[in-house]
This record gives sequence, C-alpha cells and structure tokens, in this order.
Amino acid sequence: MSVKADLQAVTDRIIERSAATRSAYLEDCRANMRPGPRRRRLSEGNIAHASAACPVLEKTELLGARWPNIGIVTAYNDMLSAHQPFERFPEIVKHAARRNGATAQVAGGVPAMCDGVTQGQDGMELSLFSRDVIARSTAIALSHDCFDAAIHLGVCDKIVPGLLIAALRYGYLPHIFAPAGPMPSGITNPEKARVRQQFAAGEVGRDVLLAAEAASYHAPGTCTFYGTANTNQMLMEIMGLQLPGSSFIHPNTPLRDAMTAQTTRRAVQITNMGDEFTPACNVIDEKAIVNGLVGLMATGGSTNLTIHLSAIARSAGILINWDDYADISHIVPLISRIYPNGIADVNHFHAAGGMAYLIGELIGAELLHTNVTTVAGGDGLIEYTREPIRNAHAEADTVIFRPGPTDSLDHEVLTTVAKPFRPDGGLALMAGNLGRGVMKVSAVKRDNWLVEAPAIVIDDQNDLMAMHKAGELEHDFVAVLRFQGPRANGMPELHKLTPVLGLLQDKGFRVAIVTDGRMSGASGKVPAAIHMHPEALLGGPLSRVETGDMIRVDPANGSVSVLDVDLSQRKAAEAPVRTNLSGLGMNMFAPQREVASDAESGASTLGDMDRMTET
Repeated sequence: MSVKADLQAVTDRIIERSAATRSAYLEDCRANMRPGPRRRRLSEGNIAHASAACPVLEKTELLGARWPNIGIVTAYNDMLSAHQPFERFPEIVKHAARRNGATAQVAGGVPAMCDGVTQGQDGMELSLFSRDVIARSTAIALSHDCFDAAIHLGVCDKIVPGLLIAALRYGYLPHIFAPAGPMPSGITNPEKARVRQQFAAGEVGRDVLLAAEAASYHAPGTCTFYGTANTNQMLMEIMGLQLPGSSFIHPNTPLRDAMTAQTTRRAVQITNMGDEFTPACNVIDEKAIVNGLVGLMATGGSTNLTIHLSAIARSAGILINWDDYADISHIVPLISRIYPNGIADVNHFHAAGGMAYLIGELIGAELLHTNVTTVAGGDGLIEYTREPIRNAHAEADTVIFRPGPTDSLDHEVLTTVAKPFRPDGGLALMAGNLGRGVMKVSAVKRDNWLVEAPAIVIDDQNDLMAMHKAGELEHDFVAVLRFQGPRANGMPELHKLTPVLGLLQDKGFRVAIVTDGRMSGASGKVPAAIHMHPEALLGGPLSRVETGDMIRVDPANGSVSVLDVDLSQRKAAEAPVRTNLSGLGMNMFAPQREVASDAESGASTLGDMDRMTET
C-alpha cells in the first residue's frame, strides 16, 4: 500500500541523505552474518564456559550446538515499577524456548534508572547518558557471540533506546522486545497536576502532595501518563520490534505471560535456524523510522524521542534531523489524546482501541508504510492491525491474533484522521537567533502559544524556584535556563519548574521557557522551547542573553529569538563552577560530557558509531 506523496517525499529525502551510511551499515551487518548456531565457531573451552552452569538439557543442547540459543538482556530491578515485573520473565522465556526447540540464557543485565525518582535531583544529570551506558552494557552482554537471537526486557525512558541502539549494532541478529505493560489507573493525571500546583502555591502541605503522588504511582508497571516510557512502547510496536498489541497489557496477568511466551516462539522462528530469518538490520530501515515518526506525531508522544530516534536511526546508518520531524508533524494529524495532551491515560487508550485501531486508521489514511519487515512476519505492518487474545483451545500460554477494532470505542481518546484533535502532530521546530530546538505544543492552549516578554536568565532551575518563593515572578517573563545541555551537565529534565510556571500561567501571566535542557513528553501546558543548540557551554546564543532582554517565543511560526539585540557583540557567559560532582558519580561521566553530540544528532557519546555514520 502506498503512502501520501508528501510523506513519501520525506522518506525519499531520508533515503537519499543516508545512502552512503546506510550502505556501509548493511555491508557491515552482512559481513557478520553466518549460518547458525553461532556458537559453532567457539572453541570447546569457550562453549564449556558458556554452558557450565546450565541444567542438563540445556547443557546438552548447547554443547551439541543443535538448538538455537536465545540471549536475554534484562533491565530488571525491583525499585523501578516498570521493570520489577521482569523478575519473572527469564523463567517464562526459558520454558517457552525449551518447548520450541531452543535454549535461552540471561546474557546480561543493564542499568535502569527512573526519571521519576531523580526528577529535580542531582541524579538526573546521569539520566540521558545512562542510555549510552545501557547500549554499551547490551553490547557486552551479547559479546560472547553464542546467541542466535536476543530478547530485550525494557520499558522506560532511556532503557529501550539504549537497548535498541545496541541491538542495531548487532543488526545481523534477530532482536525482539518484550514489554512489561502499564500499572492500573490510579488518580487522574489532571488531579495529580492540580495538587502539584496547589503545593507550589502553598495551598496544601507535603502530606497532601505525597498522598496524591502515591495514589498515582501505586503498583508494578509503567507510569500511565504518555511520557517517554509509553511512547517507547508505541514506537517498538509501530516499528515492528514487538508483537502486535503487546505494549499495554498489564503485568502479571495470564495474557501478559502468554505474550512473553509467544515472543519467545517468534524469537526462535526468526533465527537463521528457522524459516523466517529476520535480522534487526532488515526491520529498522528508513521506512520503519518514518513510521516511528508518524506514530510520534499521531499520538503526541514525548519530545525525548526527538533525541532518541535520531540516535537510534544513526545506529542503523540512517540520518534524520528535526526538519524531518517538523515536516512529518505538518503531514500527520493528532488522533490520540493521552495525558498531558488530554485527561485519559494509556489504559484508556488501550481500551478505546489501542495500537491496532491507531495503526489501522493511519494505514487507511495512507500515513504508514505497510511494506516493511517486522518481527511478527506475515503481511508487514498490516499484522499490527490485529490484537492478541489467549488461545483457549491450546496451551495456556499461547495466543492468537484477531482483527482489531476499526472504530474507536471512545472518541475523546482516539479519533479519526478525518476528524482529528489537531490537524498536525503538535511538534514545532523552533529556530531563530537563539539557536535551534523543538517545542511540543499539543498540550499547550493556542492562547498561550505566543509569548513576548523580558528574559529571566538563570543557570540552575533552583534559582527560579527561589524567586518564586520570594514572590518575584508575578509578571510576564521568559525563563532562559542555560548550561543544561549534554556537554554542560548531561542535559537533565527540568520538570521541577512545570508546576510553578503552570501556576503563574493560570494567574494570567504570559510565561515560557527556553533552554538547552530537556522537558520530555510530560512538559504540559507551558510553552517550552527545549533542546536548544548550539548549547550555552559551547558559546551558543543562550550564553549571550541577559536578564531584561525581550524574547519572542512563537511556535506558530517556529521562531524563538531575542529582539533588538546583536548577540554577536556580547561576550559569552562562563558556565557556573559546579560543586559536589562526586556526590552521585557525576564526575565519572566527565569523558562522556566532553564528547557528546548535539541534541538534534542524538546527544550521543558513542563516538565510534557517530564517526561510522558520518563517513
């Protein structure tokens, strides 16, 4: 099935831009392919080490090198709600592998930090770079070269992108993702936001705030708002790396366990010892990346993916930039409302029709490439218009796929392309004499888009919090928060400011934020020009802005500029001296900060990969 001409034009542009790097990547993947099992090339001593702790059956098959061997890369920990359910997954995978003529081993674990725990804290400075640590950790897990496919257990913000970046560097192997699913719905997201603003206004105490937060984040599973974690799940499905309908099934339920077992069956079937060899390099191509961008816009997904998708694409030799995001945002309408651009959560989205409806609606409107390779096999992306149910007539852990809904069950959550919530995807490319960045406007009321006001220049988000407590922010302003880029301090998220800015906006003040830091998918109702580059530490324009300068933030025209000032005539401000870098290990990441690329290129510290894709 064809796509609309303007979407095909963006795809063709990406293909042309990436011709040399994509060709080099595919050549590298082909050079590393060989008949399975891969462990045949290992020495007797190598394979003895790899199987020494296995049960008798697995050891026999590993030593005999007859069955495929599946590597499990897990982000399990029991502090992080989204990843705690993965404790049970390896045994489910191992049993399912054995029943399908394969073995499975936990190849390695990767770190999984929670942005919710570190939000507004010093540890947030490690968050973005944890993605590349995860990629390196995954590479180490797979470096034993005795796996014929890999199953990746991860959900959240930096974890899935890190796993996928590494999976694509091992693109000559099949890779499949097995999610854990969201927690049940707690209090509504608008109620949670209301209590946060009440606390910021001093109207309620910490006891009320804590009660509201605990009622929202209350069980195993992913947080239910549509931030980066759930955007990741949508992307893994729409790009064909998870099984259809797998993203938003609750943890620790019979259907979730059956889907994990089904994922294992597919992992076995798509090895080169089966009949459907499906290496990751064939799944993630230019069309799959465009499909991911379409899904991002159609659902109002996290702006963190404007960084992560660029890094993911580059790891497959595909070069995308924010012009591609902006152009696709103009083409693709917003047809889903999940908090923060609505009141529903992902459980409501799933119940209203979920991914099967979303993908079917976009395919019908010629907004998705269907002729793609996916881990589900069959008829390309058409397979993802189906949804799983347990197979009552076979083994307890098997599923069958039936046609998904073709009509939304809740038109306040999922609508049609013909009657969208917005005519575009709600992501604006912001450019001007302050640099280049992005803004998510899908959750910002149109009346609040344009802000022209004096700058308040700060180098630490806590400075603005202190000004608020002192009553110094009761006026229009644009907060220019600088020295928050990848080279400066690892590009932390800055949601600590959202309740305060939202409160001031509700009072009738015109407020906005311009920063070289991050705000992600939960940035909410305040206009925020984020990811600005060149970043201040490198002498970017933000380093030359002074308090009192008039700033114009205009997402309707994609403009963010200082007015009536020639910034080139000013000296760049020096970055503040940072203290206590050893407190949470920030000093250990100094080498990464020194080499990080800009946000539009993926804020990557994986230098060798970047050089490969630039040759």
